[in-house]
Amino acid sequence: MDCRMGCGACCIAPSISSPIPGMPNGKKAGERCVQLDENNLCRLFGDPRRPRVCSSFDATHDVCGDNREQALILLTRLEQATGDA
Repeated sequence: MDCRMGCGACCIAPSISSPIPGMPNGKKAGERCVQLDENNLCRLFGDPRRPRVCSSFDATHDVCGDNREQALILLTRLEQATGDA
């Protein structure tokens, strides 16, 4: 599965504990990453400063569902089940 252009759910729903440019302490679950632009595209895509957790994320149907709304729900549930949300 390819990422949906303009989705950005993976840049909002999960917490990220590693530093992100502009967010030295990472981000909390549900917090919008500062690197997510107004079109919900990552400003760091392809940039070596992009956190490893972000670059290693693979879009799959079980995590991303059929649309952005489902992706936000599924990723939030996964975060709640496994993270510190």
